[in-house]
Amino acid sequence: MKTTAITTRLAGLGGAKWELHLKARDMIAAGADIVEMTIGEPDVPAPAALMDTAVSAMKAGRTGYSNGRGENNLRAALADRYTASIGRKFAPDNFLCFPGTQTALFTVMMGVAEAGDEVLVGDPLYATYEGVVQASGAEMVPVPLRPEHGFRMQATDLAERITPRSRAILLTSPHNPTGAILTASDIEAIGELAIKHDLWIISDEVYEHLVFDGSTFVSPLSNPTIADRVIAVSSISKSHAAPGFRSGWCVASTAFCDALLPVSETMLFGNQPFIADMTEQAVREGSSVAEGMRTRYASRAVKLSERLSQETGLTVHQPEAGMFAMINVACTGLDGQTYAEDLLENGGVAVMPGVSFGTTMTDWVRVALTIDDTQFDRAIQRIISHANTLQRNVA
Repeated sequence: MKTTAITTRLAGLGGAKWELHLKARDMIAAGADIVEMTIGEPDVPAPAALMDTAVSAMKAGRTGYSNGRGENNLRAALADRYTASIGRKFAPDNFLCFPGTQTALFTVMMGVAEAGDEVLVGDPLYATYEGVVQASGAEMVPVPLRPEHGFRMQATDLAERITPRSRAILLTSPHNPTGAILTASDIEAIGELAIKHDLWIISDEVYEHLVFDGSTFVSPLSNPTIADRVIAVSSISKSHAAPGFRSGWCVASTAFCDALLPVSETMLFGNQPFIADMTEQAVREGSSVAEGMRTRYASRAVKLSERLSQETGLTVHQPEAGMFAMINVACTGLDGQTYAEDLLENGGVAVMPGVSFGTTMTDWVRVALTIDDTQFDRAIQRIISHANTLQRNVA
């Protein structure tokens, strides 16, 4: 039987990017001693108070249909939070609620791009972005994020790739996989291009609350000259260690939210009321676990960088936020894909090849900072031993 064009567009863009992670899981299930550093699973459970709220809400009957925009109490909480953090007035109608950031991104993309259009995305990029863009029928145009610029998108690189078909710029700050954070001047320069070429700016801000000490997060929503063309998406998945609850949102102009509402309602018709109640509490009270995650992930990134630089030829890009660090493995004589496969088979550590996140990362791998300190130390030692063996072979 024949399937539709979307299945062809998305072929190879789903689980295929996680092939090495899945292979590692199979090896672990078969009894192999593997330290897994592939995915960004928070290293603590969701706060018990939030789970208690969700359970209480279910028992109270909050299991019926939702408002298509999302529950009123949650959207009011989001309006209060963004008004306080951004410094301008937001209303509940500036928000649509979704089951997680991924669903929000998918729906937003359906509202800004279609067949024949182009969406500009930084490379490296989160592994699902290409699929989100191509699902709409649009073409993803990679914009290289260069190590010499700290992996922050540069307006000059962006400008070279804008065409009459361009419709949107997809930003991620803090960035996955590199942990880079766009500065206010970066956003201003990108915003000037968006105004000049009449482009939407989609801002994925899911790591906003995992910014390390000494760094500052700036949202494009805070720039008044571009505010009406900015659509931000986020969730409680990272900030509250609650990825399995699937609770996210988009924030944009009322006009955009009104236009996107039928798309959202056709697909899912709001989020679950009992999860909305839990999310309202999370938004209003803040996170009891984010500070600990920030501290641990930053400390592990520093330890990784110091030990690898002292004991191997591997180099680590120091992240400013998030759950990951990038390692340049060029000194081993292997590309990132081959290195990751060899490290899994012969070093007992599972990491993600850089090419899972874009064409510019052939010499890199991504490691998660989210495993406990004992396992993290074991992984570092194994990476050092493996790298030194490879480097001796190169020499």
